[in-house]
Amino acid sequence: MITFDDFMKVDIRVGTIINACINEKAIRPAYKLEIDFGEEIGIKKSSAQITKVYEVSDLVGKQVFAVVNFPPKQIADFISEVLVLGTYSDQGVVLVVPDIKVKNGDKLG
Repeated sequence: MITFDDFMKVDIRVGTIINACINEKAIRPAYKLEIDFGEEIGIKKSSAQITKVYEVSDLVGKQVFAVVNFPPKQIADFISEVLVLGTYSDQGVVLVVPDIKVKNGDKLG
């Protein structure tokens, strides 16, 4: 088990996807995302394995939750800077999203 203090170390923020394209070099099907987290954090990149549920056209403009304080991870030739959150559901990975539009950079807490 983790403690509440452990959980509070995870910095989860809301951002808006501003660009999405297929990550053609990833071993598992994935999209390259550019996400705007507002003035404090800026624009970050993520590789997300969400191709079973989402088309590129579904993603631009969508707000998502992501962990912004993990170290960058190389995915093929792409550096993923944040971890977009989703559920492992029967239909594939489903993004965790706010149910109303909020400010980019808002923190889950």
